[in-house]
Amino acid sequence: MAQKNSKRISIVPFVIVISFFSLIIFSQSIQAQTEQEVFDSVQALIRQAEAADIPPAPVMKLQAVDNPNDKGGAIIVSWDLSVDDAEVKAYQIVRSESKDAGFELIGEAVRGNNTFVDNKVEDGKSYFYRVLSMKTTLEADNTVRAVSSLQATVEPVVSSAQWFYMTRASCLFFVLLISCAIIFYINKAKSGADIYVRKIAGIDAVDEAVGRATEMGRKIFFIPGIQDMNDVQTIAGIAILGRVGQLAAQYETWLEVPVSKSLVMVTARETLKEAYTQVGRPDAFNQNQVHYLTDDQFGYAAAIDGMVVREKPATIFYMGAFFAESLILAETGNAAGAIQIAGTAMPSQLPFFVASCDYTLLGEELFAASAYLSKEPRQLGSLKGQDFGKIIFMAAIIIGVIIETFTNYNVSQYFKVK
Repeated sequence: MAQKNSKRISIVPFVIVISFFSLIIFSQSIQAQTEQEVFDSVQALIRQAEAADIPPAPVMKLQAVDNPNDKGGAIIVSWDLSVDDAEVKAYQIVRSESKDAGFELIGEAVRGNNTFVDNKVEDGKSYFYRVLSMKTTLEADNTVRAVSSLQATVEPVVSSAQWFYMTRASCLFFVLLISCAIIFYINKAKSGADIYVRKIAGIDAVDEAVGRATEMGRKIFFIPGIQDMNDVQTIAGIAILGRVGQLAAQYETWLEVPVSKSLVMVTARETLKEAYTQVGRPDAFNQNQVHYLTDDQFGYAAAIDGMVVREKPATIFYMGAFFAESLILAETGNAAGAIQIAGTAMPSQLPFFVASCDYTLLGEELFAASAYLSKEPRQLGSLKGQDFGKIIFMAAIIIGVIIETFTNYNVSQYFKVK
């Protein structure tokens, strides 16, 4: 037993020595590998630095032209990208009034862009342009150095204004086409030809509404909205007032027009006076038929509601621009049992009028009503010409949608030929 232990003790120094030498060899190999990696990294940095000192290739086919279809004061500079575009940080555009000196920086274009619009030029002056391909390198002291190449334009460029914006030529074509259509239909209406206009139920019911008020011996209220005469809806409403005034004068029915604007009051009085005169009843007109209430929106609505509740008119017209007061007015008239005809171009108020009134002129029907009622050739021809333009635009939209659909989608896969 003692002999076995002595053999084991004699082997231990040998194992220790072998382990020590193995450790030394391993550490030397690791150190050699680390030094090689450092050397390779340094060589790579040196190669990058050498490459960074080489300027990027210049841009090609540099051009500068006057910006077309504008009012002047702009020049378009364009070029083919540098072959080293991937290494370019930005393209700097410089400008001068002399080909050889005095260039100043006016802007930059990021990598991948090949167009720049100089909109800080004066018409009539000559300008030269250069484009610099810029890239940056990091120096040993951590400072940034820019390396660039450049090219100059061959000929000077002068900016000027153009008479026509040629890209909008299609709009000019359609304007001329619709204008010719309007003139054609006006002349056709003047010659006595029958011009068909789609019937508008709300306007056809005007005679019935005025007749009902006459039979009942009660008033007619005409509300021209709460906007002033600078609003086209108010103008359209006053035009309809003229027709209602003629019927009221013929039937000897009291027509009352409460307004919220002084200028609307004056215009409505003149319109009614002329309407009464046209039917041979100028003596029946009373300027108190048109009277001013208040400019306040809800004060105006409250005053009309009070009049409707007290006097219970047989017919109420709402023709013009209305806002939050529309439902208040229409519901009060409905509760009073009046026949109500409304017309407005305010999309948010149309649902309230449709729900509360007997007839409603929707949007453009309000503007067509004056031509529909008067049958005046100029108004009727203009209305018909505008309808012709709408047909053209609707057809253009449909054709455009079809062409775009067949262009962007491969519809042939749904029609496979066996």
